[in-house]
Amino acid sequence: MWLAQREGLASICKVITPDLRGFGGSRLGDDEPSIDVMADDVARLLDEEGVDRAVVGGQSMGGYVTMALCRRHPDRVLGVVLADTKATADPEAARANRERIAAAVLDRGPSVLVEEVLPGLVGSTTRQRRAMVFGRIRGLVQAAPPGAAAWAQRAMASRPDSFETLRGLKAPALVIVGEEDELSPLSDAEAMVEAVPDGRLTVIEKAGHLSAIEQPEAFNRAVTEFLKERVL
Repeated sequence: MWLAQREGLASICKVITPDLRGFGGSRLGDDEPSIDVMADDVARLLDEEGVDRAVVGGQSMGGYVTMALCRRHPDRVLGVVLADTKATADPEAARANRERIAAAVLDRGPSVLVEEVLPGLVGSTTRQRRAMVFGRIRGLVQAAPPGAAAWAQRAMASRPDSFETLRGLKAPALVIVGEEDELSPLSDAEAMVEAVPDGRLTVIEKAGHLSAIEQPEAFNRAVTEFLKERVL
């Protein structure tokens, strides 16, 4: 997912891209579904890498993990990047839908994610004009282990509201949103920027919910400017 960022940002910083629990090479384990558990995993990874403080960022679910890390390990945070995510908790209807998807993916496999989740992940420009990018995203969705996907859905459903965490943030924050993002639209991004004491907003044109993959050059440019002006 973060290949373009590992390559594009390598000249200005060390880029660490965790496999969130159950995805990639990480084990799912026996813990109850929780965004906090994922955040603690990231803090342990920083320990293993010998990194005391870092600019921590995430997209979509990764944004929830980032806000949980800010809440649970504020001393580790040098800066924050929140991309195509939101600080509100899920309303009841959204929680119920996540449970439905979790049960379905365990029963029927990743095809459920392709049918129900994939359409909302990309913007209209990517669907219409970037067949290779859309194909790559489809491949990532299809490769999701059912157990990890269900666990993640339930973890997201149980996450708390994070606006208090953002209001108490001591580090600078960059909020990024794709202009075609319908899952976490501009209004959610603006609310997060208003909440943090030191924040800036970047809107990525012709990108949807996965702006880092859909428009990697623009995404990397925004992160580079943020690092040079606010962190480095």
